[in-house]
Amino acid sequence: MAKKRKVIITVAQTGNFQGKDANPNLPEQPDEIIQSAYDCYNAGAAIVHVHARDKAGNSSNDPKIFAEINTGIRAKCPLVIQNSTAPATRPGSEADDGVQLLYDDSIKDALPEMCSLDTSLITTVWGDLSFIYKWERPWLIKQARRMMELGIKPEIEVFNPSSVEDVFNTLVPAGVIPEPISLTFVMGMNKVSQGAISYSQPNLDFMISLLPKDRYVNWSTMAIGANQLHGVTYGLLKGGNVRVGMEDNIYYAYGELAKSNAQLVERMVRIIRELEMEVAIPDEAREILKLKPLK
Repeated sequence: MAKKRKVIITVAQTGNFQGKDANPNLPEQPDEIIQSAYDCYNAGAAIVHVHARDKAGNSSNDPKIFAEINTGIRAKCPLVIQNSTAPATRPGSEADDGVQLLYDDSIKDALPEMCSLDTSLITTVWGDLSFIYKWERPWLIKQARRMMELGIKPEIEVFNPSSVEDVFNTLVPAGVIPEPISLTFVMGMNKVSQGAISYSQPNLDFMISLLPKDRYVNWSTMAIGANQLHGVTYGLLKGGNVRVGMEDNIYYAYGELAKSNAQLVERMVRIIRELEMEVAIPDEAREILKLKPLK
């Protein structure tokens, strides 16, 4: 009998935008994020994508907050930890703010196994704030090389087709993105980000078609808001991994707020198993992504 395909579930518990005012169940403080991660691990997640918030609940790039969260998660479970390097949503925020944790030697013992690396040139508007992040090619190469030096695997996030081409025409030839390449198609950020592609099946099909056939790529789909369930399930059927969580969607169903991130993970576990696939545990995800075994 052929082996069932192993699917990696990533859970993104809290992002840089919505907070408890949108869904009171969204975790913000380190203890909440740590407990939520543990619950998601028990539900079936293999990777936890981590954003940090300050004491007031505002998004933050403070390396020490990331270190507190990473240490707390590691003390409770073997999830693969993936820290965000997106700049915090605050006035004057710049691309360099998002990568502070890569250059703070005081937290070297609490670094993650993976970090996100956004590769698109986009403009994001959130409320009264407007950001143009200079994720330019030389900057991306520098940050990817720094991740390599630290033993951190980049999670490439692509928001549009040109970014997919940029990854394989610029970053991969620069030798800073080792295989297997881990890549996430970000679908549906177009409502707040100029330059991001909307979600539709043809749009995701086209993004997938741009992946080179001669490269080992593990890819996932994330879809924003009401598209999350449909988008990630379609990506699953097309051969990809999945990402769920309240960073991308604060609802469980139309008009029904999610009770927890674990609730969203549990549903995706059921879908994967109903489709005759298996859910990868963290150690299996490490093997698939060629990460070092957790000590």
